[in-house]
This record gives sequence, C-alpha cells and structure tokens, in this order.
Amino acid sequence: MLPEELAGACGIDLTDARRIVSLAHRLGELPPRAPATVRRAALEAARSAGEIRTLTLVERRASAEDPFVKYAFRLDDGAAIESVRIPLERPGRYSACVSSQVGCALACAFCATGRMGLTRNLEAWEIVEQVRLIRRDLGATVGGGARVHGVLFQGMGEPLANADRVIQAIRVLSEPSAQAIDMRNITVCTAGLPSGIRRLAAEVPGVRLGLSLGSVRPGRRRHLMPIDGAHPLDEVLAAAGEHARATGHAPMWAYTLLAGQNDADEDAASLAALARGFAAQHGISPRLSLIPYNAIGAADAPPPSPGGAEGGAAPADPFARSARLEAFRAVLSAAGVGSIVRYSGGGDVGAACGQLARPPAEAQRPGGRRASPRPGAAAEAEAEAAARNASSRAERAAAAGVRVAMDPRSRAR
Repeated sequence: MLPEELAGACGIDLTDARRIVSLAHRLGELPPRAPATVRRAALEAARSAGEIRTLTLVERRASAEDPFVKYAFRLDDGAAIESVRIPLERPGRYSACVSSQVGCALACAFCATGRMGLTRNLEAWEIVEQVRLIRRDLGATVGGGARVHGVLFQGMGEPLANADRVIQAIRVLSEPSAQAIDMRNITVCTAGLPSGIRRLAAEVPGVRLGLSLGSVRPGRRRHLMPIDGAHPLDEVLAAAGEHARATGHAPMWAYTLLAGQNDADEDAASLAALARGFAAQHGISPRLSLIPYNAIGAADAPPPSPGGAEGGAAPADPFARSARLEAFRAVLSAAGVGSIVRYSGGGDVGAACGQLARPPAEAQRPGGRRASPRPGAAAEAEAEAAARNASSRAERAAAAGVRVAMDPRSRAR
C-alpha cells in the first residue's frame, strides 16, 4: 500500500511508513530485523498488515537481434503473463511494457493476446511486481546504474477494462518511496474505452494516453477491432480530446499497417484528415506512430476452425506486413501530418508489438478450463469489466490494500 495508507492502517509514523515501503520495493520483502532507520515496532506493525507476495519468473528470453528482453511470469493461480524490457535511446534507461489482464476479451484481430480470450484481471500488486522484477533483473544483468525509466501499459490485456487496479498500480509506480517513476513517463494504451480515458484524466492526469486505431474507416475498424461496435471511433476521440485538453498531453495514435487492409493511399488520406480535425478541434496534434505488423501465427498454417486450433497446431497468421510503409508516410506528409515509425523489437522471441501471449496450456482458468476467445464481444467485455470495477466497498478496500504487493487476504491472525 502507499505510505499514507500503511501509516493509517498500522498506526505508525509516516516517515517510518515511507522507509518500510521503500524496503519492500527494493528487497521484495521486509527484513527480519529492523534497520537503524526504522523503528522495530513500526516494522512489526507493518509485517502484521499482510504478506508480501511476488510473481514466479518462468522464462526470460533475450532477443539476439536487439536489447529487448521478454519475461514470462507465473501467477499464484497458475495463469501466466508476459512483460517486455524495452531499451530507450539514452543508455541505461529502459521502459517496462506490462500486462494488466490474463488474456483479453476485446479480440483485436491483429493481436495475439486477443486470441486467448479473457481469464481475469490482474491485481494492482501483480502489475507493480512486473516492474519491480524487471528492475531487479536490470540490476543483475546490466548494472551500471541501469533503471526502469518508464512504464508502458501495452502488454497483455485492455488496461482500461481493469481501470481500478491499473490506476492503483500507477499511483504506486509513481510514489517516490516505491518505484519512483515519473507519471509523465507512464503511458496507458487502450483500444478505446471512453469512460476509462476520462478516469485517467481525472485521477492520474500526469499519465500519457495511447490509442490503438486499427483503421479510421468505421466498417474496417469494426472488423479489425470489435470494440468499435460498442464505442465508435468518434466517441473514443471525443474522450481523447477531453484528456488532451485536461492534461496538456498529446495523445499517441498507434496505427498498425496491415497489407491490403488499412495501408492504401485512401487510408492514409483519411488518417491525415482525422489528425488535422482533431488538432483543430482540441488544440493539440496527436503523435502518430506507425507500427509494422508483427506475425502472430504460423504463415503456412491452415485457417483456424471456429472452435480454435486443433491438436496444438499453431493458428494461421491472419495478416501480412505491409510493403507500403514509406508510401503511406508520404501521403501523410503531403497532407501536413508528421509520423514516426515505431521500432518494435524482440520479434525473434515473440516480444514485439501484438505478439504477447502464452501457449494455451499456460493460459487457463484457475480450474484448468481454457479461456476461450470471444470475437465480437467488446460490449460484453466492457460490461464484465464494469461489473468487476463496481464491486462492493469492502472489495475495493481490499484491492487498495495490495498496492505494494501486500495481500490483505494473507493478514496475520
């Protein structure tokens, strides 16, 4: 939990609470004996507040092509998630791309996680722990002052379908005595949940917003991203405009180029017109990030059956990388709209944009039942997430108690 919460819950001094939180994040546990800087009674009071839990690292795969590293973590219920360590331009600085759900219900066609279906939301401590463990691995493998400079919520899951816990995690990640990551270096990427976008602006305004577009043609976008059926792009962009005006942060628009799907000159012209219109309406130009498509299936596999791949065979890759990247950019540029091409590394280890997913045997519900994909279930997914986020006050209080990886379900008796 945050220092103020720990101090209130345990009846200890705020200074002691800050030092105890710092110990928990640095060590991943509380020391058996109180250091000279912390009163013993305060440490024992904090210890009685709950057990500090962690994730189990089951796989670490470093790319042979670039400095990207992918991690697979096992959760207490046997489910697995993936995270990525991303090198930044300045040496020694990295970003952690983290997951917010086990799987995802939104079924975006160009995303491997969307094929998994949704198993469950992650707790706040499970989100924070991904960053802490990546930070620990940096110290062990890179050293030399290397640190996690930023966090990107673009791993497995739709962050804003788990908004309560994502916002809790952000508060811990940015807490000076915890992970001490500047909120301006935290980006939450969404497929388009307007209510969640507005919550970010109201509750964590320092955080930046990323928006996955897929296509700006309504029919095509709905085909690629079923969430568009529940929340059309104009509704999502209205919320993004409110966020931009409230925070002063330009939204990042992510556009994955898919051969023959959304890469024609007409698509580029429509995207440019939308970007210019957004800037004129809201006074802030979006930052346009073009992403080359990364394979999410076997190119030579037969198309998947309605019930999913049989016999453990890899499902077919539904798309191909576009060869029109530069031509697409030229149309944007001619219309006065700048863009960047995002380098999406780690493709050789499945760490590139859109590739995060665990094998089916590792992506099961607690009872061993495999989570099934639900294409076209965007509205149902948001309703399910809303129901979870509208839980009782007691459950919300319990959720707040796991902000440092302290689980109130493990309270000492």
